[in-house]
Amino acid sequence: MNNPFDYEPHPLCLLAADEVRRYLKHDATCESDARNGKMFGVLVVKTNNGKTGFLAAYSGLLAGRNDWAWFVPPVFDAQQPDGHFKQTERQISAINRQIREWETNEEDAATHATALNELRQQRKQMSEELQRWLFEQYLMLNERGERRNLINIWHDYHTSPRLRQRFPLPPGGSGDCCAPKLLQYAFLHQMKPLCIAEFWYGASPKAEIRHHGHFYPACRGKCLPILTYMLGTFFSPSPNTHHPSTNTQQPSPPLPILYDDEWLAVVSKPAGMLSVPGREEQRSVFTLMRQRFPEADGPLMVHRLDMATSGLIVIAKSKEVHKLLQRQFSQRKVKKRYVAVLEGIPSARSGIITLPLCPNPLDRPRQMVDHEVGKEALTRYEVTETKGTRARVNLYPQTGRTHQLRMHCAHEDGLACPIVGDELYGTKAERLHLHAAEITFTHPLTGKEIHIVEEPEF
Repeated sequence: MNNPFDYEPHPLCLLAADEVRRYLKHDATCESDARNGKMFGVLVVKTNNGKTGFLAAYSGLLAGRNDWAWFVPPVFDAQQPDGHFKQTERQISAINRQIREWETNEEDAATHATALNELRQQRKQMSEELQRWLFEQYLMLNERGERRNLINIWHDYHTSPRLRQRFPLPPGGSGDCCAPKLLQYAFLHQMKPLCIAEFWYGASPKAEIRHHGHFYPACRGKCLPILTYMLGTFFSPSPNTHHPSTNTQQPSPPLPILYDDEWLAVVSKPAGMLSVPGREEQRSVFTLMRQRFPEADGPLMVHRLDMATSGLIVIAKSKEVHKLLQRQFSQRKVKKRYVAVLEGIPSARSGIITLPLCPNPLDRPRQMVDHEVGKEALTRYEVTETKGTRARVNLYPQTGRTHQLRMHCAHEDGLACPIVGDELYGTKAERLHLHAAEITFTHPLTGKEIHIVEEPEF
């Protein structure tokens, strides 16, 4: 079976996904809820009598239910009104109402201070016990017919004491995503999985970027430990990391150097090359610059670009120059211009995007918008050309958050136009059409303004 975390949809999965979409069109209740945004999955299987067909699933609940007949059932049904989960949930809700009632009145809060603390502690304890109980009910089947509950799977995957302390329990909703539900049903009925795919239907969530009809890998935060157990395969730690140009067996041509003196250099990174060495791939700007400037005693890399992004990178040849240049970056004194080609045309010719960003803990390396804990991210943009359904833009980042430009272009509250070739937030192409084209900074030792320009090839 294909890797559920990194794949191109098999033609049979494309046909199965079309069947799901056709089904939704004829079920008004399901389709109405799905339009709000829902992940669906399909698993092509071979039955024990040799027939080939497919199974369908949705993540979580659909129109408030988890028992729609056309889709596979949940691994464990926690929605039974008289079941332990719902009964305890109602008790916790009653405690919440009492706490809110006392908290809204200062006199009651003071009078019942001790009781309030006891109720809060009771609520916390009941919630933790209920969550643990729930995960123990999810008995996941693997391809060998063995069963383990989610807590045991989690502990088996996070083997070190540090990781077990960091991940004492699975995230909420684990086991209710499409892929575990599909595989559970297949193994339960002695079906052989052939290929799997998940696609988004309806509106994008506010925090993440999802496009209607696009296919996505399984979420890593919830599903990676579960699917590793179910399929008996260890999947690579992160998607979108392999690129032919990072193959360590290939020769390493010298990087173009656009500025060079005894203190620093500015080089041009090609798309597909790492800025610094990864766990597996060692060819990077850092390693090539270490070979090119063996006398340099500093950390070299003043800043980085995403592997998929091409363009200008500043290199420091001493610790002191590195420190002074990084200070300019942190004080936002370095001016940068990126060029991107977008899928779509922004509604305004120019403007400023202010969407706070943070890592998506359940789907790394993707980022998400979070107005509570996200870090400030600000980008100025201007459209320089439009052609057909695409736009060419200049992007001027005022901050340097991870995937800032990619998120600000793709998010519906940004430009709502993904960068061409952005397989994380848009659609895969031959390359990501994003290039660091211009940089201006002050030479930390001479005081001279350094201004380098290199326009992209695309």
